[in-house]
Amino acid sequence: MAHERESYSRSVARRILTTSNTIAVVGFSRHPHKDAHSVPATLRAAGFKVIPVNPHATTVLGQKSYRLLTEVTEPVDVVEVFRPSPEAPGIARDAVAIGAKALWLQSGLRSDEARAIAEGAGLLYVEDRCMAVDRALFGITKST
Repeated sequence: MAHERESYSRSVARRILTTSNTIAVVGFSRHPHKDAHSVPATLRAAGFKVIPVNPHATTVLGQKSYRLLTEVTEPVDVVEVFRPSPEAPGIARDAVAIGAKALWLQSGLRSDEARAIAEGAGLLYVEDRCMAVDRALFGITKST
């Protein structure tokens, strides 16, 4: 069963990365030494459009940062989450509300409730995987 789940997760991760261009990062850190900064920075360097969502920052990496996911004013393909698992259901609801196509919980994060919300609304869902690691694993880059 665990192998099936891993295979499914890899397949969905590849699909999300292949079909997505714009990533809203909830919990995008201002601090370069944190994964919540380096992972989205790496994705941006690979050609993805990355939108910071951090209530404590006005800009991150020179880009406007939004206080809340629901304040993002442009279409979002995937919402990447760098917040504690208990916050994931609320973020899932917000991802559905903004019309995102996928929800991705970074390594170490899991939420059955967030999964149910996302998949119930037709979003692709990945949890406990690093988006930057998977991007490199699959060799996916976007033209800018």
